[in-house]
Amino acid sequence: MKTPFTTRPEIVGTFGVVTSTHWIASSVGMAMLERGGNAFDAAVATGFALQIVEPHLNGPGGEVPIILWKSGEPAPRVICGQGTAPAAATISRYDALGLKLVPGTGLLAAVVPGAFDAWMTMLRDYGTMSLEDVLEPTIAYARHGYPLVERAVQSIYAVEDFFRAEWPTSAAVWLPDNKRPRPGALHRVPQIAETYERLRREARAAGPDRVAQIEAARAAFYTGFVADAIDGFFRSELMDTSGRKHRGLLTGADMAAWRATYEEPVGYDYAGVRLFKTGPWGQGPVLLQALALLKGFDIAAMDPLGDAYVHTVAECMKLALADREAFYGDPNFSEIPLGVLLSDDYNDARRKLVGASASNDLRPGDLLDAARRLAAMAERAGSETPVGAGSGEPTFIDLPEVEGDTVHLDVIDRWGNVVSATPSGGWLQSSPVVPELGFPLNTRAQMFWLAEGLPSSLAPGRRPRTTLTPTMVGRGGEAWLALGTPGGDQQDQWTLNVFLRRLHHGMNLQEAIDAPQFHTRHGPASFYPRSRGPSQVTIEQRFPAPTIAALRERGHAVAVEGDWSLGRVCAAERSGGLLRAAATPRFMQGYAVGR
Repeated sequence: MKTPFTTRPEIVGTFGVVTSTHWIASSVGMAMLERGGNAFDAAVATGFALQIVEPHLNGPGGEVPIILWKSGEPAPRVICGQGTAPAAATISRYDALGLKLVPGTGLLAAVVPGAFDAWMTMLRDYGTMSLEDVLEPTIAYARHGYPLVERAVQSIYAVEDFFRAEWPTSAAVWLPDNKRPRPGALHRVPQIAETYERLRREARAAGPDRVAQIEAARAAFYTGFVADAIDGFFRSELMDTSGRKHRGLLTGADMAAWRATYEEPVGYDYAGVRLFKTGPWGQGPVLLQALALLKGFDIAAMDPLGDAYVHTVAECMKLALADREAFYGDPNFSEIPLGVLLSDDYNDARRKLVGASASNDLRPGDLLDAARRLAAMAERAGSETPVGAGSGEPTFIDLPEVEGDTVHLDVIDRWGNVVSATPSGGWLQSSPVVPELGFPLNTRAQMFWLAEGLPSSLAPGRRPRTTLTPTMVGRGGEAWLALGTPGGDQQDQWTLNVFLRRLHHGMNLQEAIDAPQFHTRHGPASFYPRSRGPSQVTIEQRFPAPTIAALRERGHAVAVEGDWSLGRVCAAERSGGLLRAAATPRFMQGYAVGR
């Protein structure tokens, strides 16, 4: 039997596997496993390393949802590392500034940075290593340098004039000595190294106890010097995508009032496995809704490169994304009818909307006041034109060959512990650097609507409805598969394709990831300026020409992109006594390691 060609081997071993969107971060995580750490230790170290080596895609001031499954436990848990809107962040406040949308960049778009506390919570409760151990590689790379990838350099080039004119604190970090960085050259971020080193010093001052040290670091970040620096800097007036200068609303009091939380995941049974996602404060249940619709079709009998497959998956995803827009938000503030949205009766009725031709309308279910909600969103979606570049994820650059980005990691250790996480936010090009800290904050508030009465309306203390969405899959009551990808609104679409190809079409992880990707842009974008592409299917050119032609005949507005342009999926699996891992070759950064 001939082995199918893949861009790199599927990693197979028994000791441990780590996969992420950057080869250095994967190696850092593997080093923790080699030193005796578990998957939770390795994931924390990997997550911190990604902040340094992919600074255009995440950073210390960002956020992270984590799904973790401890060996021997019957189900995974979610750690919500998504910070909340500041106490001063009201719709009336933005209305008074003449804004119809939260700006996509700058200080007004910040919520509490949640990544640090989420990583510390997992390290404290599930890890075995010290804060000093897991931070050591990150500090070393920040202080001594790392090779800056081409995509990061392109991001800097796109905003260098803006940095010099409007955000000089960012220019100081990303244009050292007023010079452009070069792809592949060493780049240092010594101020971030010093910030993390100071956190380590304050942790050590708490004494030798590992947990006490972690708690001291959390306090230093959220009530100590980090919070103080953010509070002071956010009183500045700086330019954003509105074309005007605004002060931030985030304060030290907002930082002190927030901590990461544990939650139960949302689960759904499909074809003999059980998938787990975050709650509807993220878009995670979209993938579950898509599966609830797809289970009425014989996906296994479809050619995964054929038009019937692409059409069916895209049309089901359109329906799920329409429900996301109408019904998802922070369940602490709004009624989210997830039980109905995932029920058989509801999806049996919705499935009848999938016909042989592409649909043109945005069609949420007939629940609550969906029509009014969509009308309120439509009034504001695309209503502003960003000044300069300023759309998509990460907001600020416009590099069309990248369909949204973030970072992702999956880890499995020899004991069967599994972690899947999708860190994001704090992009170098989207918010000005806090000078005392060396890094910018997130711009996640842009995902709120400035319209009243929506589950995703802006309100103090509310979580934005994010696109960040790791996936965990169980089989037989144990963790089987962990996967995810960067990509904004496309995350659950690309992940879904890999999952279906692995489950139904017999592909191994690397084959499923390497296979051509596609997604729909039918729903409103989650990022400023919230535009949409009705009936648009974006597809890699490697799909067969007859498939592309047939999709157009079905009425899809097909946008053909480059051969290797869509998706950055990573995945790790436990099966048959073996551990497996794979990572996308797209953009030549992701890598899986293991033994």
